[in-house]
Amino acid sequence: MLGTTGAHLGAMMFLQFFVWGAWYVGAPLYLVKIGFSGSDLGWTYAVGPLACILSPFFVGMIADRFFATERILCALHVLGGGFMFLAASQMNPADPASPTTLNLIFLAHTLCYFPTLALTNSLALHHVTDSQKEFPLIRVFGTIGWIVAGISLAWIGWGDRLEMFQLTGAAGVLMGVYCLTLPHTPPPSKGKSTSWRELAGADAFELFRKPSFAIFILSTFLICIPLAFYFQLAAKAVSLAGIADVTQAMSYGQISEILFMLLMPLFFRRLGVKWMLAVGMLAWVLRYALFTLGTPDAIVWMMYGGIILHGICYDFLFVTGQIYTDMSARKEIRAQAQGMLVLFTLGLGMLIGARVAGGWEEYNTPAESRALSAEVQDLGVEIATMEEAAGSVETIQALRDQQADKLQRAQGLIDWQMVWGLPAALSAIVLALFLAIFRDRQSPV
Repeated sequence: MLGTTGAHLGAMMFLQFFVWGAWYVGAPLYLVKIGFSGSDLGWTYAVGPLACILSPFFVGMIADRFFATERILCALHVLGGGFMFLAASQMNPADPASPTTLNLIFLAHTLCYFPTLALTNSLALHHVTDSQKEFPLIRVFGTIGWIVAGISLAWIGWGDRLEMFQLTGAAGVLMGVYCLTLPHTPPPSKGKSTSWRELAGADAFELFRKPSFAIFILSTFLICIPLAFYFQLAAKAVSLAGIADVTQAMSYGQISEILFMLLMPLFFRRLGVKWMLAVGMLAWVLRYALFTLGTPDAIVWMMYGGIILHGICYDFLFVTGQIYTDMSARKEIRAQAQGMLVLFTLGLGMLIGARVAGGWEEYNTPAESRALSAEVQDLGVEIATMEEAAGSVETIQALRDQQADKLQRAQGLIDWQMVWGLPAALSAIVLALFLAIFRDRQSPV
């Protein structure tokens, strides 16, 4: 059971992932209404990974050497919330900013947000005595935060509305203030001399001297390329299947994540690192196979099956990876090591994956679908104009229904079997590679 400190850290994880979950799933459902193409969305989901490449090492080094982690978290979350408010102010359907401008603002937000993923992990692991037992129980509150964000959006009807971005901004500022109440986490290497090599985060690269860790990083980097397809395209596919509350439906994946998070200590003892990671990769293969078969024919149980597999997909791969990285790194470089893990997975892997997913979706989108998408944007302008002029509620609703129908038809024309078939094949290749070459003494089986 968690004590007072554990509960405090659990609340931190709740807010950390509420911020992310409030916009990351539902964003495409709104952005397509203001003119975002598949390629534009590819950049929307590439700016976060790009932020992971640019900032985690530097921020991790600051946390390791100069400032208390909770103070860095406060500054980053408040600033990130401000950027999301700025993005929301530029998304009026009647006169939205260009996709390029909005994606640049999203980049500014993610430059602040994504380093905090590694820092909250590092802070929590600093204050636990048994990472394999305690960390999953703390981290599960992050999953609950993501679920609450999705269900809240569905409940208040903001799952495909501008307000989701405003909610994200408010949650970010709240998280920043809360960080000032977290347990003090001083920099472990404070006072030591700092070289340019250390400023670049090169200390963490010493872990590559361990062959098992190098293979682990390579495998998780590669699996994150097909991973990007899920965050970028799943909401569209789920909506196409006729599931009304998409953000709520997607939150079922996080509910399964809670179950497997709580069971992780047991699985760790039975399976070890290698087979925990392998099962996580296998779940990605199965998920994309279900989407490949289920999306074209709107087979609802297959879509839900792919969503519910998220618990195994995420916990067995990412949480196991975070713990393995903490176990492998020296105390003095653990924050940098977590930053390096974020760099290669949510950074390089997801960056490549986002661009591949965006380009692959665009390649499999026919001209008729693009024409309908343009009509969807025109209807959005008409709706916004009528709302500003306090037009007839019945007329506005009729236009919304027409817009939803055209959007559904546009999405239905995409060759979803080809879209999902690619990440399914890529995931299977990475799994086979990992099973063939990974060896580690902490894997008992």
